[in-house]
Amino acid sequence: MDRTWIAVSSMENLKAFYAALDEILAFLKDLKDKLDRSQVDKMIGMLLEAWGWGKITLIVGAGRSGLVGRAFAMRLMHLGFRTYVVGETITPAIGPNDVLIAISGSGSTGVVVTAAEAAKKVGAKVIAVTSFKDSPLAKLADHIVIVPGRTKTAREEDYFSRQILGIHEPLAPLGTLFELGCAVFLDSVVAELMYRLGKSEVEMKFRHAIIE
Repeated sequence: MDRTWIAVSSMENLKAFYAALDEILAFLKDLKDKLDRSQVDKMIGMLLEAWGWGKITLIVGAGRSGLVGRAFAMRLMHLGFRTYVVGETITPAIGPNDVLIAISGSGSTGVVVTAAEAAKKVGAKVIAVTSFKDSPLAKLADHIVIVPGRTKTAREEDYFSRQILGIHEPLAPLGTLFELGCAVFLDSVVAELMYRLGKSEVEMKFRHAIIE
């Protein structure tokens, strides 16, 4: 097989690359108009209340949604929140009026729904970030923020079950759009929290890890 030919041919075509890029950029451009302002404002209010009372803000998500959640948790830590990620060994027990931010495009991811159920049992507040308002996660939540992305759920809804069975989502049309949209949405939430709390980038940098 002539691998040089394959490399040159790919560089000349890149049809899939540009098709995906166009789709992703168009989606992100429209994201602002698809978000509900009142949903976003209420979520920020709940986070500020948790910060003000020194409550824990816990983040849960599976797969790439979990990575987006970890990035958000890092920024909350930079802002002085008591924030943790579900599944880490140092994550403390959640309690009354603490906040769980549960991220799942389908709203049906088993580990995320289970975490929300556990949080509700101890009196914590659950914020669902999902694409489906009628999903199991949304029905459990105290507050929902709809971030569009997925147009349908996979035949096997649970993330870990899909991994075991070798079922993977298409590149851009389904999960990818939710995850990218969620990352942009949560980074924008961080900017609003910085503004309302009067935090500067210099102050946040003091909390950034120096041992990595």
